[in-house]
Amino acid sequence: MEDQVNIEVDRIYRFENGSHLKAFADIVVGGQFAIKGFRIVEGKKGLFVSMPSDIGKNGNWYNTFKPITKEASLELNKVILGAYQQE
Repeated sequence: MEDQVNIEVDRIYRFENGSHLKAFADIVVGGQFAIKGFRIVEGKKGLFVSMPSDIGKNGNWYNTFKPITKEASLELNKVILGAYQQE
């Protein structure tokens, strides 16, 4: 059985400019690590969380953080979107 990791939203910065990008979010994992640069985006099927990313030398964008399991991904999305909707 896998241990549950505590994920907390540290900061949400909202945009009110009518674009698809609704906010940036930073999280703290297990009270030990800060991960910055999550994006909350309005897509065709509703809000979703986009992972932090950097541009490579070839001009393509690459995620710099990625949940390994589906369960971790679902929990991360639940926490970030929940905090966004509560603000």
